[in-house]
Amino acid sequence: MFPNLYRFAFLLCSTLKNRIMNCKLIWSAFVLALTTTGAIAQDIPQSQVPAVVVNSFQQKFPKAKKVDWELKGNIYEAEFETGLFGIDQEAWFQHNGKLLRYKTEINKRELPKSVLDRVKRDFPGYRIEDVKKIIAEQKASYVFEVKSRKEEWKLVLDQQGNVLTKVRD
Repeated sequence: MFPNLYRFAFLLCSTLKNRIMNCKLIWSAFVLALTTTGAIAQDIPQSQVPAVVVNSFQQKFPKAKKVDWELKGNIYEAEFETGLFGIDQEAWFQHNGKLLRYKTEINKRELPKSVLDRVKRDFPGYRIEDVKKIIAEQKASYVFEVKSRKEEWKLVLDQQGNVLTKVRD
């Protein structure tokens, strides 16, 4: 749900002519939507998550630690950590245990060559920060920021290096 809202906000910002003012308005609405949705979402104990969802989660993420569950509408969201350094991850499940979406922090060196090549071509001299990989419907996309001394951009690229969204921050 949130990655779709995030992508929608990016698309709206990138298509508007008066970007700075309109993007501030859109991002404010996006934050408000997240806040409102957060008020609707409920933190729940694992004991209230259907067994089929918990079993699916444990099979897909056997090394998960510090698992927190939320119910957002009819979607179960697990926020958890893995690895020695506690890499933040999120997974969204339907009530039947089907994994809908998965998000994890990754190192910029883990980006596909096609993504790195695109960034080098379109944003020479920029540094890449805050990289996340999102897998939905068996397709990967990468969300990150590129920064220079003068400006920064929020980008979403697919596995082939195609820019899905690009918003000046």
